[in-house]
Amino acid sequence: MKPETIQRVILLAEDDPDDIYLISEALDECGLNAQLVVVQDGEELVDYLMQRNAYILADSAPRPDLILLDLNMPRMDGREALEVIKSDPELRAIPVVVLTTSNAREDMESTYTLGSSGFVTKPVSFNDLRDAICNIGTYWLKTVDLPDEVDQEDAG
Repeated sequence: MKPETIQRVILLAEDDPDDIYLISEALDECGLNAQLVVVQDGEELVDYLMQRNAYILADSAPRPDLILLDLNMPRMDGREALEVIKSDPELRAIPVVVLTTSNAREDMESTYTLGSSGFVTKPVSFNDLRDAICNIGTYWLKTVDLPDEVDQEDAG
């Protein structure tokens, strides 16, 4: 289990401002010791993870402990970004939970095939969204043990 004193980083790849706001509010209500970092599309997500372009300084892109990934985004969609993440030996251990409006079976199957750690259809009500975010955060940030390269203190 991870120590409570270390603030975790959740990287949210989401282009909808309303969803960003609701997910941020839900995370605040969960009481997790986590910083939410938001990127707007798959290209920005990959730039962040590879620490390039706007994120070239390591301080501007702390390694995430968890990625919440929307599927339908501009420039590079979530499927393409997931493929990049899971094909990179330095990034593949970071858990990626797909958080999308889609409930299509083919989306779920394809993202698991690409290596996602989970697939969650965004709940419609705020209370259900908060519960989902709390469950995801508790599981990935407090319950499971992940390889050292995902831990903040070892991230460089």
